[in-house]
Amino acid sequence: MAYTFKILDQDYIKQIVPLVKKLNADKISEDLLRTRITEMFSQNYECAGVFNEDELIGVCGLWFCTRHYSGRSVEPDHVFIEEAYRGNGLGHQFFSWIYQYVREKGYESIELNTYVNNYASHKFYYNQGFKILGYHFLKKL
Repeated sequence: MAYTFKILDQDYIKQIVPLVKKLNADKISEDLLRTRITEMFSQNYECAGVFNEDELIGVCGLWFCTRHYSGRSVEPDHVFIEEAYRGNGLGHQFFSWIYQYVREKGYESIELNTYVNNYASHKFYYNQGFKILGYHFLKKL
């Protein structure tokens, strides 16, 4: 099956939000997700999408920055592919496309966070060559 990968603009928010909502196990309302993602588009953020024909079946946010320890860096965020499309190499294809895209933009490293209990993602990122460098901490104010 031939998939299409592309950067999505804000016109796709209505399609992005339901996928991100599935990733967050319905812990965040669609309205709040829509508000946050709209705001994210005004920051150093882009959203990559995977299409099967005209259907958006996967998303990956990309945060762009420069870090003292890794240089020009991209952080994939809220990576999600519809369950029916998993297990057939689509994630590998998607990340290969992302690697090429961010290299062409002049970025030199990728770092990411993944939920502690998301074991399938841990295996995927290990297989992609990622190494664990530390822990991610969060404190709500």
